[in-house]
Amino acid sequence: MTHGAAGTHAPPAGPGPAGAGRGTRGATYKRSGAWRAPEARRGNALHAGAWWLWALGLATAASRTTNPLLLGLIVGVAGYVVAARRTSAPWARSYGAFVRLGLFVVGLRLLFSLLLGSPLPGTHVLFTLPELPLPGWAQGIRLGGRVTAEQLVFAFYDGAKLAALLICVGAANALANPARLLKSLPAALYEAGVAVVVAMTFAPNMVADVARLRTARRLRGRPTGGVKAVLQIGLPVLEGALERSVAVAASMDARGYGRTAQVPPAVRHTTNALTLGGLLGMCAGTYGLLAAEGAAYGLPVLGIGLVLALAGLRLGGRRSVRTRYRPDRWGVRAWLVSGSGAAVAALLVRAASVDPEGLRPGVVPLVAPTLPLWPAAAILIGLLPAFVAPVPSEESAQ
Repeated sequence: MTHGAAGTHAPPAGPGPAGAGRGTRGATYKRSGAWRAPEARRGNALHAGAWWLWALGLATAASRTTNPLLLGLIVGVAGYVVAARRTSAPWARSYGAFVRLGLFVVGLRLLFSLLLGSPLPGTHVLFTLPELPLPGWAQGIRLGGRVTAEQLVFAFYDGAKLAALLICVGAANALANPARLLKSLPAALYEAGVAVVVAMTFAPNMVADVARLRTARRLRGRPTGGVKAVLQIGLPVLEGALERSVAVAASMDARGYGRTAQVPPAVRHTTNALTLGGLLGMCAGTYGLLAAEGAAYGLPVLGIGLVLALAGLRLGGRRSVRTRYRPDRWGVRAWLVSGSGAAVAALLVRAASVDPEGLRPGVVPLVAPTLPLWPAAAILIGLLPAFVAPVPSEESAQ
């Protein structure tokens, strides 16, 4: 009996087909795992500027359309990437606040359209509000009156575009580490960059403080909603913001913020001339690209202005005595992330000139929006960071 049971055991895997099959599957798994995004560490963390370029590319695409289907697709792409690649840091929790802010903007835009009316001619009257008479100096403004479907749809399209822009900025705030972004700024922009980074981290830190205080009140059995609760939460949040400002000012003073090196006057004057000339060239080139008659000279002037501005920043960096510890590297994955956002922006700008009706659906007469296929496919390129960016870990959240 024992011998029979032993005889029923499967033979060991050898060099035959069964063993070869398992070996092939293992090799295939290893080869496919090599293409997976690595776990984020301090040495391979994605450059913070890549996240901002990706988000600005999506925001540029959102600014070129009022189609709610395309705007919803852009918001969905941004939300998916945030859900897949954000860390557990406090500043990474601000995305939900930006989404709620976007919804508030849409509601506020609809409310203004209801109360103040719209110059759009509409034939589908939904209802009529009591109209308040205004003096003669307020001509062109009305309070109340008839409300048409055309004006509400136009207000919804306009508010949805602004909400999509805010959500794209919120995605950058949730994904890019502000401290690492500050380290990557040019030396000439360090002082201004500190102010910008402190301003950008205000909203995420405030959201984290509000969440912490709401959790503490909930654990103590106190209400977290209502006017009284908001007032009781707002005072500690304001106090924490002031204490954090004092701590930041003390740390900046201890690190020698604002200290500069001595440079010759000729270098200083050359830096100012290059920077000012570069900014003027960039403004003139941008105006030329936007104007119909300046398309011929717009791009060359913009390129010259950009080169002059970069040269001015390079020379201005000599005044900075700051050193960088373990600077972030701009690798292949950073190029892929930023390039995906730039590709979405470029393709949507092109689509706006080729198919303006698809990207900006008509309101008068009122028509249902349709989903243009190739602009929608172009927006899906923005999903690339969810697959190529390093997977967040506890170490990368610091």
